[in-house]
Amino acid sequence: MTPRVPAQTPVALARCPDYAAPTLPRQVGATLDAACLAERLSLRGARVLVKPNLLQARPLACSTPAVVASACAWLLDQGALVRVADAPGFGRAAGVARAVGLEAALKPLGLHVRQLDDPVPVTLPLPAGRTPHHSRPPRFGVARLALESDALLSLPRVKAHSQMLLTLAVKNCFGCVCGLRKAVVHAREGRDPDFFADCLAALWAALPPVAALADGVRAMHVTGPGKGDPFALNLLGACADAPALDEALYAVLGRAPHTVPLGAALIRRQAPGTAAAGCAPVYPLLRPQDFDATGFVLPARLAHTSFHPARLVKSCARRICAVFHP
Repeated sequence: MTPRVPAQTPVALARCPDYAAPTLPRQVGATLDAACLAERLSLRGARVLVKPNLLQARPLACSTPAVVASACAWLLDQGALVRVADAPGFGRAAGVARAVGLEAALKPLGLHVRQLDDPVPVTLPLPAGRTPHHSRPPRFGVARLALESDALLSLPRVKAHSQMLLTLAVKNCFGCVCGLRKAVVHAREGRDPDFFADCLAALWAALPPVAALADGVRAMHVTGPGKGDPFALNLLGACADAPALDEALYAVLGRAPHTVPLGAALIRRQAPGTAAAGCAPVYPLLRPQDFDATGFVLPARLAHTSFHPARLVKSCARRICAVFHP
């Protein structure tokens, strides 16, 4: 009997010491080329949603504008139809983009940042035994633009996370849930990090194919996702399968997938691109052990991210202000 040969997924990890131009666009392009994104996603003529992390108007909390712009330029060169969008939990995407410099970085490309809105209710089936007996499967209001894209490019900054330990490419897809609905989801589903991770894995599975480019040049550690400390990881990572890139980044940071809530949830789903699904990563550039993450600190305890009424009022006020002061 011929032994089964595991599927192979190129995971491109590259060393990148800083965000300096003109070196950065070349490095981003070379990393995406090494990950074979153009071939695996059939990019020519494809509608690609570039999904940066625009958490709040703090530069370290967001994807670096130069990385986002470099990825968009590469996608345009491949013949893709590019839209850039997010749905921050607090504020509007355009306002956060303006504050952190993304609006200016995209202007030469003729692109602007859109708000992920027009929610479509999506029921998220969870693995057997993971849905509490007293509740139905969760439903998220997912942006129509995300669901109607041919592919997504998740573009997170590598960050520690006080609730999920790490926030990487798959977690960044949570931004496809529209606006204040994320606050409701956090309050309703987020009390148990493992259950919330199952919801996030189910959301990823409900989206079109998700590729990823991770910004780990300057990562965030100690806490997060908004107010951690900078860490010079000096890394760019790309893969056509977001879960496979996340697994590689876990290895860079010295973590096994099952020790990260979302990594364990993807194992339970046997997500394509992961070791649980028989994926054998191929590293065309550098390997995880080629990076030094000594001193990268993760939260010692995970905490429920609570959204109190005062925070919801604050978010609504920001959104109203964005309408009158765009």
